[in-house]
Amino acid sequence: MHHAPLDADHVSRRWLGKAKHDLPANEAVVVQSTADRRPVSEDINETFDDRQTFGERLADRVAAFGGSWPFIIAFGVFLAIWTGLNLLLRKEAFDPYPFIFLNLVLSMLAAIQAPVIMMSQNRQAAKDRLDAGNDYQVNLKAEIEIMALLEKVEHMTALQEEQTELIRRLLAQKETR
Repeated sequence: MHHAPLDADHVSRRWLGKAKHDLPANEAVVVQSTADRRPVSEDINETFDDRQTFGERLADRVAAFGGSWPFIIAFGVFLAIWTGLNLLLRKEAFDPYPFIFLNLVLSMLAAIQAPVIMMSQNRQAAKDRLDAGNDYQVNLKAEIEIMALLEKVEHMTALQEEQTELIRRLLAQKETR
């Protein structure tokens, strides 16, 4: 069944009480998709991931590994080997107690790892904002569609009541004859 296209400005005025050109951009997109009878939802992950640079993808991988149990376990093993080996070697140790070189290595790692993790978190926050915006559009379109369906159901119910009343009158006329 083919439906006639709707006018976006009519949809906007009818369901949001404003002209389409008076709506924020995200709501105007919803109104247009409703008028065109097309979906408004999109896969934010796919859209967002397609726009990432190599450096951003690398930062995300580093942040994902740096915040994982395998990293914590591997780093714990590294620290245990470093300190154990230097304690065993005593005078020939490459980093004798109090492990000054290890402290330098840890400081440099923290200096690099913290901004990489923050870059990844900032991108995740941007992705979350896109996702929330898309959720808002989908919810708004669903509300408009539900209101339109409710109006159709109410209209059909009113027509059915009119038809029922006409049938009653016709039956009453037939009985009086």
